[in-house]
Amino acid sequence: MTIQVFGHKSPDTDSTGSPIVWAWYLNEVKGVAAEPKLLGEPNTEAAFMLQRWGLEKPAIIEDVADDAAVVIVDTNNPAELPANINGADVQAIIDHHKLVGGLETKGPIDITIRPLACTATIMHDLMGDDAAKMPEAVKGAALTCILSDTLEFRSPTTTAHDKAVAEKLAADLGISISDYAAEMFAAKSDVSSFSDAELLRMDSKEYEVDGTKFRVSVLETTAPAVVLDRKASLMDTMTTVAAEDGVDQVLLFVVDILNEEATLLVPNDLVKTVAAKSFGAEAGGDTVVLPGIMSRKKQIIPNLKV
Repeated sequence: MTIQVFGHKSPDTDSTGSPIVWAWYLNEVKGVAAEPKLLGEPNTEAAFMLQRWGLEKPAIIEDVADDAAVVIVDTNNPAELPANINGADVQAIIDHHKLVGGLETKGPIDITIRPLACTATIMHDLMGDDAAKMPEAVKGAALTCILSDTLEFRSPTTTAHDKAVAEKLAADLGISISDYAAEMFAAKSDVSSFSDAELLRMDSKEYEVDGTKFRVSVLETTAPAVVLDRKASLMDTMTTVAAEDGVDQVLLFVVDILNEEATLLVPNDLVKTVAAKSFGAEAGGDTVVLPGIMSRKKQIIPNLKV
């Protein structure tokens, strides 16, 4: 039975590239049939990665069948996975997020969750000496994942080990990290073809705080004005997206990669309260700037209060 390897819904670069990396390892090193899959369309940066390294876009799946063999990467949260994930045969989890709970497996499995910035870094470690066998395209995918998740080492989630692995991969590929990251971030910043609803769901996770359900959305960009010029329509669309997704409020953080700050859209008093209680920020208008806020995982989610 072929193992399906996939990450979370609304796949970002790590949830697009890491399934490709691990499926390669299972196929070519372990001799186990595996295929990377996606749980939705990849974002613009992930699409750039696929094109840049000549990688085929993994097939998009809606759900998994009973007893289907799967490996989960870049998440362990059932809310971010197919509806029937507990009916599948989950054989391994490789992740760098906190343990959420709720997954049920058919038997004992391999679980690797490490406090690193990127799943691809963990995979590089798990491969050991076999990581050197990765072809250029797979190394390119791994490098892209690390630079994306660390925002080229600007994110507070970055560890010295993430940086060392990225630098090794870049050296193997003979490319400049700064030049390549600039290409990546330019692709990530091009959101002109996306609707407001797509932008709000593009890189988002559901999170509950004291009974209030949020969709916490992050848009990382080198051109924040392009997104903020759409703030009125984005805030209007938040109501629709919240209703359709069964949450109380959408929170949108526009992360300015170069200036290392986030702008939170403030459509109502609830979000104004969130800004004040979570970040000590008083919102006088419909936006509030949060200096130094770059990471949803390390700085936004842990601090959310209502």
